[in-house]
This record gives sequence, C-alpha cells and structure tokens, in this order.
Amino acid sequence: MKLYDFELSGNCHKIRMLLSMLGQEYDRVDIDLRHKDQFDSDFVALNPLHKVPVLDDGDVLLRDSAAIMVYLARTYGKPELYPDAPAEMADVQQWLSFSVNEVFNGLAMVRANIIFKRGLDQAALTKAASDALDMLEHRLMDHDWLSLDRFTLADLGCYPYTALSHEGGMDLAKWPAVQAWCRRVESLPGYVAMPGLPGAT
Repeated sequence: MKLYDFELSGNCHKIRMLLSMLGQEYDRVDIDLRHKDQFDSDFVALNPLHKVPVLDDGDVLLRDSAAIMVYLARTYGKPELYPDAPAEMADVQQWLSFSVNEVFNGLAMVRANIIFKRGLDQAALTKAASDALDMLEHRLMDHDWLSLDRFTLADLGCYPYTALSHEGGMDLAKWPAVQAWCRRVESLPGYVAMPGLPGAT
C-alpha cells in the first residue's frame, strides 16, 4: 500500500491516523505542495486534480480523503466506523460532508491563509471558521462524539483541521466542548500526531 502524502495536510493526516488505527503498514510518498510537487507529471497521472492524499492499494487507486477513509475502514476490519445500516451510514456521511465543506472552507482555509500566505480575506475566513466551530460545539455540548455516540469516520474527518485551528488564529478555549472532544480523539489507540498537534516532535 502506498500513500501519496504531504505532512502539513490535515486531509492526509486523517489517512495516516486511520492506517495507524487499523495497524496497516504502508509506504509514504512525500508530495510537497510548497514545492508544487502536485503538478509533477507522474503525480498528475495519479490525480489530475493535483491534490493529496492519493492511496494506491494494488488494484485500487483512490483520491479524496473521505473516499479513502471509507475504503480503508470497510476493507481492513473497522466497518463500524462507516456502518451498513442506511440511517447510521447517512448520519456519519452528513458529518463527512460537513468536514469537506464547512470545516475545510472555514477551519482549513483560515489556517492555510496564514501558514501558506494565500492572501485571502482573513476576516471572512475567520467568520466561516467560527461558524463551523459553533456547529461542532452545538453537537458536542451533550455528545461525546459527532455521530452514533461512538468514534466513527465522522470524528476522524472533522478532527485534524479543527485541532489545528489555533494555527489560523482560532482559540478553542472559546469552544470547550470541541476542545474536550479533541482530547478524546487524541487519547484513542492508534492516534498519531502531525506538526501543530499534541505529541508532535
């Protein structure tokens, strides 16, 4: 198994965490977005969208972190992370959609604007990030997990960019239920860190 990966990408970190939780070995191929590796012809042949992560698992080649997570969970022994029952699957899926819309467009972009110097409207991104955190706080005020009252791909999908939001100027102390949820994720077996997260070296 081969993961095309960028260390500072929260979307890639989701896959590294899941592979660790599943106990799966893999080869990591660094695609440094700062050096425009995503436009290299060999990588473009794998993903014409110029984005990471990409997973190569023999006959299976996948782009998109949510799709990769579903494939890994269902293939390598953790189907409860993305269950079969339609209502349960849909409940997890709505949070995966939230992770690639509100979380990414708010929390990921407010961080990227600072650390990658994107030159975007920081005030507008801060508002979008705050709205995403408000939604998470609303759910987590009386639930330990985002979906089904257990850890699922919903949590894994939303965790990295939420936990990294301090790099975008967001203070999670203002959202205590979200902050407590991050600590729960970080205490799970198989948790791995990345730069900016607890445990990083």
